[in-house]
Amino acid sequence: MSVEQSKRSVTVIGLGPMGRAMAGAYLDAGYAVTVWNRTPGRAGELLARGAREAPSARAAVEANELVVLSLTDYDAVFEVLEAVEPALEGKVIANLSSDTPGRAREAARRLAEHGAAQLTGGVQVPPSGIGDPASSTFYSGPVELFQRHRAALEVLTGADYRGDDPGLAQLYYQIQMDLFWSSMVGYLHATAIAEANGITAEEFLPYLSSTAASMPGFQAFYAPRITGGDHRGDVDRLAMALAGIEHVRHTAEDSGVDGALPAVLAEAVRRGVEDGFGAASLTVLVGRFRRE
Repeated sequence: MSVEQSKRSVTVIGLGPMGRAMAGAYLDAGYAVTVWNRTPGRAGELLARGAREAPSARAAVEANELVVLSLTDYDAVFEVLEAVEPALEGKVIANLSSDTPGRAREAARRLAEHGAAQLTGGVQVPPSGIGDPASSTFYSGPVELFQRHRAALEVLTGADYRGDDPGLAQLYYQIQMDLFWSSMVGYLHATAIAEANGITAEEFLPYLSSTAASMPGFQAFYAPRITGGDHRGDVDRLAMALAGIEHVRHTAEDSGVDGALPAVLAEAVRRGVEDGFGAASLTVLVGRFRRE
């Protein structure tokens, strides 16, 4: 298969909502698409649009140089790779499954042992964002392979290349998810308190949005201080944060809402205060969170 042909054909393994969206985006872009899924019966709509369903994972890998994996986690990835080892020589595996940076590195090592290479991906959007160039995916791995297949990868989303280390894309993805899940659970907890007091989610929304809109300003202010190790308490203090979080916990509990979430936050801050950092900025917790 020539380089030009390989750029216009692709295999997608994993046909959950994300994998189906990816295969669909390739079909929309005129690619020849081979698909395979561990659970049969999910390819019907894609087949009607012109995709080819491989009879096995090995046949799916053999069909194209570029193989996109969209699986639940790396347990599923390793299960598939074990089944296709004889077919891996010369393949480029765009592994867009989610797991830890360490497991991404492990997958890259396993693939290299069988003559294949991995481009790790961390997709930053839900299935509805696939095919939108304004969406973005982190990538890491061999830069020459990223450049070679960039046009194909950008059929799915914009591509943000982070470096050669195969773990970097997952690292960037997981720290984004750390913020996302913390923010979403915080939003839902605050909404539960609001609703417990007769304030609907819609009524709360403009105030929620105002607070969320203020966060980039705080982050832009604190980021250079964190980088420089400057945790002086001239703007905020850890002891003040502890008092504020405890007020949230008490409000939740008085409203009949579980106070476990603010209690966890309060405990993290309390440890810093007890260790003598009460007069420092909340940002001192960056170092406290690291287990070094």
